[in-house]
Amino acid sequence: MTTGEARVEQLDSRHIYRNPWIEVREDSIRRSDGSTGIYGVVRRADFALVVPLEGTRLHLVEQYRYPIRQRCWEFPAGTLPGHETGDPVELARRELREETGLRAGTLTYLGRLDAAPATLDQHGSVYLATDLTPGEPEREPEEQDMRAAWFERAEVETMIRDGVITDAHTVAAYTLLLLWERN
Repeated sequence: MTTGEARVEQLDSRHIYRNPWIEVREDSIRRSDGSTGIYGVVRRADFALVVPLEGTRLHLVEQYRYPIRQRCWEFPAGTLPGHETGDPVELARRELREETGLRAGTLTYLGRLDAAPATLDQHGSVYLATDLTPGEPEREPEEQDMRAAWFERAEVETMIRDGVITDAHTVAAYTLLLLWERN
């Protein structure tokens, strides 16, 4: 399957806002029919997401997500600071270690996620982590209230179905795991 590139010409771009985690810009564009418009684009560094699996158990982290004002169970994930880019495998190892303390003997690539392609230019690489060794988490200051726990797969599926796990990346990564296991 191929995807054709839309014929949208960028006419102008201006930065609206920037901090260490996000950048917002507004692009003036011309569509293929000649009409013009704007796009608001949020820029974030690419992320790595890790699915830690040991037997029939999955390791999740729970943290407070300020924009939605609630705590969320998720797979470990993150970006490099300051809009930096780097090797996604090393980033996956780093995030797993920082958030859970686990070290993966094996990381298997499961797929790519586009975070929110209508507004966000961020891509993610998803990895299955196995051959795990426990250790102490090395959390960043923003992650100090993070909790981590093992869950049986059936419990994770119930949490997804019941709306306890609502993080789109976690749900998509679990789907990638299921598809990988079918092959």
